[in-house]
Amino acid sequence: MKIHLTRQNELAIITIDAPPLNLYALDLDAEFHDALDELGDARALLVNATGKVVSGGVDVSLFAAQEYREDAQALFDRMLLLPQRLAALPIPTVFAAHALCLTWAFELAVACDLILAAESARFGLVEKVVGLTPTMGGTQRLAARAGVGRAKEFVMTGDLYNAATLERWNVVNRVLPDEGFALAAEQFALSLAVGPTRAHAATKQVLAHFENGGVPEADAHVTTIASALFETQDLPRAVHSFLTDGPGRATFLGR
Repeated sequence: MKIHLTRQNELAIITIDAPPLNLYALDLDAEFHDALDELGDARALLVNATGKVVSGGVDVSLFAAQEYREDAQALFDRMLLLPQRLAALPIPTVFAAHALCLTWAFELAVACDLILAAESARFGLVEKVVGLTPTMGGTQRLAARAGVGRAKEFVMTGDLYNAATLERWNVVNRVLPDEGFALAAEQFALSLAVGPTRAHAATKQVLAHFENGGVPEADAHVTTIASALFETQDLPRAVHSFLTDGPGRATFLGR
């Protein structure tokens, strides 16, 4: 198995474990989809990796096997489905990068809601070395976070960028110390999993509208999305807790 799905209470954890380089391959892709199918009632997802690197990239033999353009497009269509499924999840998603994170793994990272990086982590979309452009959404999702100019630089240079730089670019959300990084990332994701996850899902909906049409489109939908939270159990319980016990004492069930 190259992909492991575990649970830490309300938190699902998908771990990439395909030593030594955690390269993308079709069997890994299939296992990742299987893990997404099994998330069940998880209220948040953490994606991480084992080994000395998050990933060294894609198994280039996949590209060598594509004889015709139509075959290549079918492969790329399949590859793109994975970050699309991650981005569409209604729960908070966190990607934890502890080390070098190239190509497909970075494209999964920017498909997640939040990215945590260890101080020594480095990132790159290096497809230019084989004359290719990224195919799993990394270019456009990077542009959504950092701007078109930064996305062009990142992809066209094929350079490696450290965690501090990508935090400055608003791509990485938080840079954490190398020591204790895995535990800190898990605790951060757990804090989301036990929070108001129905409200977090609503936040994701509002921002999806913003990404599609800016502030006017988000404004057109936000009141409908927010008012629907009054049909959940969490909101009225939290309001009652606030009024009786004070702020910050509510517990959330994700219902």
